[in-house]
Amino acid sequence: MSSRKLVLVVDDDPGTLKGLGRLLKQYGYDSELFASAKAFELHGDFGPAVCIVLDVQLQGESGIDLRLRLSAAGVGLPVIYITANDNDAVRIAALESGCIAYLTKPFPARALIEPIERAAAAML
Repeated sequence: MSSRKLVLVVDDDPGTLKGLGRLLKQYGYDSELFASAKAFELHGDFGPAVCIVLDVQLQGESGIDLRLRLSAAGVGLPVIYITANDNDAVRIAALESGCIAYLTKPFPARALIEPIERAAAAML
C-alpha cells in the first residue's frame, strides 16, 4: 500500500463526519473532515490525499457538481460518493462523473475501506 494514508471527507452531517473519521482511523487512515463544499474548496491542498469521500447531497450544494468543478480545476483524486438519498438519476450522474464507488448510507465499513485501499494501491 502507498505511504499516503490521508482521506478527505466532505459531509454536512456532523455525526457522519465524526463516524467516518473514527472508522478511517480504525483502518489506519488519517482524515481531514469538511462540513461543507465551500470549506473543502477553500482547503486547496489535495496533493497528499489518497481519495475523497464525498456526500452527494450537501447543504445547498451538489457533491457531484463539486466533483466536476474539482476535475475542471485539475484535481484528479479518486472520489467515493456516499448518499442517504439514492435514486437512479443521482446514481447515474455520480457514476458518469467518474467515481470509484457509490455507497448508500448506511453501508458496511468494508464497502468504504475496499475502494480506499484500491485507490491507495494504485498510487504505488
